[in-house]
Amino acid sequence: MRLLLVEDDDRVAAALSAVLGRHGFQVRHARSGHEALDALVPDGQDPYRVVLLDLGLPDRDGFEVCSRIRAASSVPVIMVTARADIRSRIHGLNLGADDYVTKPYDMGELLARIHAVARRGVAAASAPADGTQEAAPRGPLEARGVVIDRERRRVSVQGRDVPLTRKEFDLLALLAQSPGVVYRREQIFSEVWRSGWEGNGRTLEVHIGSLRTKLGLPGLVEAVRGVGYRLIPEQPADGPAEAGPTVDTDADTDTAGRGEAER
Repeated sequence: MRLLLVEDDDRVAAALSAVLGRHGFQVRHARSGHEALDALVPDGQDPYRVVLLDLGLPDRDGFEVCSRIRAASSVPVIMVTARADIRSRIHGLNLGADDYVTKPYDMGELLARIHAVARRGVAAASAPADGTQEAAPRGPLEARGVVIDRERRRVSVQGRDVPLTRKEFDLLALLAQSPGVVYRREQIFSEVWRSGWEGNGRTLEVHIGSLRTKLGLPGLVEAVRGVGYRLIPEQPADGPAEAGPTVDTDADTDTAGRGEAER
């Protein structure tokens, strides 16, 4: 997922870029409004999925930058700023910002908001042009020989159908939406189980282990210790051959939930 970070403070940008990079984002840093607008000109690469926009820029106000972005593009914009007054919030949202986050912020919340506006952006792009509510068909997702047919809820590996439980399918489909991007445990529980995480990490580990075993691809889903999981789209060139069952080696040591996982 490509992300444009518009921030004039290099130290803040470096710290935030490092965290976002660990979560699988490709971050481009723009230090001014002019740089940001130039970065959004189509260049043949994948478009940016989200813009994180600071308001205190050296060459022009962030509100003006947001207005110009919105006039030329539908890319989701999250304003990330120290301006916490309600007038600024209302003004930013009225200009077309999709979300407004004030500094200091919790990194987990910012990541959740990034994923949320990115999903809304994809949904808006695929909506019918006549404004009806009927959703456009969703094509299959593919990675490492795994084909995920979201319409028929079927999964195949190298042409071989693999039966999955409902939660296993939903978990795999979620991770495959953005290969390489780390999904936090809290987010996975919110989207797959429709509930809070609250220490039920063992349930997630069991489902991840079952997915790896059934697909016969131990390295397809990677655990990021202390954070969550991501789908690895390509087999490492020097990695071992993938075959047979596996277990999750990143078990949470502080996990309280030890009951049988929901299937």
